[in-house]
Amino acid sequence: MLAYIVRRLWQMLPTMAGVVLLVFVLFNWVGGDPAYLLAGKMADANAIENIRRQLGTDQPYPVQLWIFVQQIVTFDFGNAWSTGEPVAQIITSRLGPSLTVLIPLTVLEVFFGIALALGIAFVRGSLTDRAVMIACTVGMSISILVYISVFQYVFAYQLGLFPVQGWGSTLGENLLHYALLPIIIGLAVSIAPTLRLYRSFVLDEVGQDYVRTARAKGLSERRIVWVHVLRNAAIPIITHVMANLPALLIGAFLLERFFGIPGIGREVILAVERSDFPVIKAITVYVAAATMVFNLLADLLYRAVDPRVQFR
Repeated sequence: MLAYIVRRLWQMLPTMAGVVLLVFVLFNWVGGDPAYLLAGKMADANAIENIRRQLGTDQPYPVQLWIFVQQIVTFDFGNAWSTGEPVAQIITSRLGPSLTVLIPLTVLEVFFGIALALGIAFVRGSLTDRAVMIACTVGMSISILVYISVFQYVFAYQLGLFPVQGWGSTLGENLLHYALLPIIIGLAVSIAPTLRLYRSFVLDEVGQDYVRTARAKGLSERRIVWVHVLRNAAIPIITHVMANLPALLIGAFLLERFFGIPGIGREVILAVERSDFPVIKAITVYVAAATMVFNLLADLLYRAVDPRVQFR
């Protein structure tokens, strides 16, 4: 296994190099000269040249690329252009609030998705199955903005069960008070597509030969579904979960924006609005790196779920 991990990490290097090169090209050639953005419309040529010198953009492109690589390795992208706060501090401070919402949301989504998908497998093709699929289709057709507006108005404004916006200073306060309604909204939005997807995974396994063999041996339908089918359906489920984890950090920006949660997604939107290139570049590179790491973890989890999986 150790040799496999080393080999996979080695294979990540070309992919990471491509991501770094692509980000560098987009922000240095396509994105325009950042000195003009920082200097403002009324700045003279000397002011613009001084800003270029401070940013290092007056250097040749190979030198700038090497500086960018050093920033990635040392986790030091300098200061944000809009606030002057160190980029590394922005990322580390915003990561906690995002994870406070996303970890419980992901756990609940996977738990309810698997439980409901396996339950639907018992009544596949029935009126209940069709009714649940219709409800999922209706739920998926509703915008997340509608969920946020309705839930905020009913549960926060009318009933006063949750705060409309805000964020506290402790994990317990945030998890049980401020993050609870965003988690509920995120679960309401994500459970429909998750259930449809997991249902397809389960039904694909139900039609396999080993299921018919298990039935022929006299095993109960409950044991077949919850033991044998779940083990094999877990592999595509793991793939789905691990592949979506990095994207969730950015994808939850609407929840963070509407509820005033100081997370990564909200920070990305603010950085785009302010043309804050150092923040955008840092988050882009590290989300790409996280995606590759989670793909590796998914492969390792395959072996934990099914020991018959061989590493190659």
